[in-house]
Amino acid sequence: MRRSVPELLAAKRDGHALSTDEIRGLIDGFVRGDVPDYQMTALAMAVFFRGMTRDETVALTLAMRDSGVVVDLSDVAGRKVDKHSTGGVGDKVSLCLAPMVAACGVPVPMVSGRGLGHTGGTLDKLEAIPGFSVNLSIARFRELVRAVGTCMIGQTRELAPADKRLYALRDVTATVESIPLIVASILSKKLAEGIDGLVLDVKVGSGAFMKTPERARELATALVEVARGAGKDCVAWITRMDRPLGRAVGNSLETIEAFDVLHGRGPADLTEVTLALGASMLVMGGVARDEDDARAKLIACVRDGSAARVARAMVAAQGGDPRAVDDPSVFAVAPVLVPLRAPSAGYITAIDTHAVGVAGVAMGAGRARAEDAIDHAVGFVFDRNVGDAVAEGDVIATVHARSVEQAAAAIARLAAAVTVGSEAPAAAPLLVERVG
Repeated sequence: MRRSVPELLAAKRDGHALSTDEIRGLIDGFVRGDVPDYQMTALAMAVFFRGMTRDETVALTLAMRDSGVVVDLSDVAGRKVDKHSTGGVGDKVSLCLAPMVAACGVPVPMVSGRGLGHTGGTLDKLEAIPGFSVNLSIARFRELVRAVGTCMIGQTRELAPADKRLYALRDVTATVESIPLIVASILSKKLAEGIDGLVLDVKVGSGAFMKTPERARELATALVEVARGAGKDCVAWITRMDRPLGRAVGNSLETIEAFDVLHGRGPADLTEVTLALGASMLVMGGVARDEDDARAKLIACVRDGSAARVARAMVAAQGGDPRAVDDPSVFAVAPVLVPLRAPSAGYITAIDTHAVGVAGVAMGAGRARAEDAIDHAVGFVFDRNVGDAVAEGDVIATVHARSVEQAAAAIARLAAAVTVGSEAPAAAPLLVERVG
């Protein structure tokens, strides 16, 4: 006998599993308006406390995916592979990764998000490129994936609308941190892209959503298991986010740095994460024997210029100025530059990366609220990172600001976020582990 919505809520509240049909019925009803927001909020709270089995999470993911359009990329040759990061500070990997992987012959359809809170957003970085549009139709998205090899857009109304509505409820009801709900939110959008495989970058550390290795591993494992349960290839890398990735934080600054990777002059840590994720994508895409072969192909596409050519083609096709890939002067520039100097000699022992992200938000490089405007020009460039030796007065970072007053406030925030000690910290691997 079919159970009513209150009966289903009671069952989940009491720790019982719901069937695939029951979960799909709830999501379909939510999208139609038959299941009101207050009942869906009750379900989210029940899941927060009681969790979901793998089969339940697969069912929720697929129901949310199927709440809108699932892109058909069957006319695009090859295995389509995307990448997703759980977010961090200075994480501009997608901007260099997608052109590199596409240049090696693996199509990369990518639906990305905006920054909210202390983490940056891929769409905001792309929009730092003059003229670049992330608001393309699904038809145009398909066309560019086929013609260019990659296209990077925002979530449209047609893609997983149930996720957008449910996330809005979770955001105001303290249920964001539920792993089954996180997994379904991430994967429903990604599976709606029409991909064959997905490589995940699960961040861990002070600047990440997951602060501990145990929690990051739990999320990575759940993502991989549910993606595979939904019929897609998937692997995850857990990577360190206890310091900004690369040197730049801020939209124009980060986009310039990402394009530096395409020219072989990117920071070592950013390049390493890009190569690790890209290698997994090439293997999954069937164009490399193993990850060593894949890394060699990625390095070769940078050296022969094909990665930069794909980036220029993508930027031009999406309305942007393709000179941005090669010429930093195309980007907006902040007029005030002020250095943060080391207060004493020693070593940088820690950077509170969450605090760095918050400092960027305070300048306008990010958003405290979804409706906040972004200033693409402002941000920071770090000259030193965790483990580096400094003399008193050495420049640790440079603030790029709109005014002297804004710079002074940012310097105070950064000074509080950076710790200088007398002993060098123990070295920690950037790539923590691979899952799947």
